Amino acid sequence: MKHTRVRFKLICLLLAAASLFGLTACGESKELQKMIFAMDTDMTLTAYGDNAEAGLNAATAIITSMDTMLDPDLATSITYAINNANGDKVVIPGQVAQMISAAKTVYEHSDGAYDLTVFPLVELWGFSDKKYYVPNDDQILSALERLCFDELILTSFPSTGTYTMSMPSYGKLSFGSCAKGCAAQNAVEAMRNAGVTSAIVSLGGNVQTLGTKPDGTNWNVAITDPNNTSSYLGVLSLGEAAVVTSGGYQRYFEQNGKTYIHIIKPKSGYPVNNTLKSVTVICADGTYADCLSTALYVLGESAALSYWRSYGKTDGGGFEMVLVNDKNEITITSGLIEQFTLANKNYTVKYTE
Repeated sequence: MKHTRVRFKLICLLLAAASLFGLTACGESKELQKMIFAMDTDMTLTAYGDNAEAGLNAATAIITSMDTMLDPDLATSITYAINNANGDKVVIPGQVAQMISAAKTVYEHSDGAYDLTVFPLVELWGFSDKKYYVPNDDQILSALERLCFDELILTSFPSTGTYTMSMPSYGKLSFGSCAKGCAAQNAVEAMRNAGVTSAIVSLGGNVQTLGTKPDGTNWNVAITDPNNTSSYLGVLSLGEAAVVTSGGYQRYFEQNGKTYIHIIKPKSGYPVNNTLKSVTVICADGTYADCLSTALYVLGESAALSYWRSYGKTDGGGFEMVLVNDKNEITITSGLIEQFTLANKNYTVKYTE
């Protein structure tokens, strides 16, 4: 069995030139950058201005805390507590409630294409421990019977600002498909609260910006070429936004000449196999963007466009998307017509209303 893991990243093109880890030229905003490894991903955090250091420290604390809190294999984590609660209620922090709430909306709107309780299937295929394995039909059916996101109950107590959740004892979930989006969103908010007004964080396939660049112009965020991950296919010019890409090339294994990607289709229990190479979602809410990018990838090209037409003005406050298919065609939703620039002539671009 051959298995391959490709480290996936969005390439952040920051046109405001500055020296790393230090001060910019006289008269320009101070830039500080920090690199960390969390959630099995290399992350880069950049902040500008007098409060940059405080902002980076606050953002780092959020990310590392969430990394520990969400590890399903760590006995002290909230995910472990949820998965071993035997159906009892579990008190959960706001960030977990935030992910569950966003996931529930996408689950309902996508007819179950996005399901946090798909984790038993992720484990079965070996994507959790990298011991890759092609299960038989009976094993897949058995794991499918453990999916129970529609039975998960999230309860909010506004008077105390607390949350509880419960799910059937046979269920098991993971936040791996939305954790980085939520972490990026909360990291940016931590920077904002620390007085930072201009920042960008890149957490693997998740990019989130705070404000605009120090000179008031838009950020330039490049979308990775799924056929050549060391390059990019186009650039988005954006103000404050979350940009999240999902693709089958991020993590996969091969057996007997067949490729199996890490994104599992909840309806079938098998890895997704459709015409899409990648889906990029642009949204104000990083948590929603992360959930949506996975759901739209699972749905496939046609259904993803139908989803956008139905919910593109509502989910996460509204979203736009970039779809890349196996014919090297890029489909861009109408809100990005002025924001996207093609950088790779091997692709053709079409816009949709």
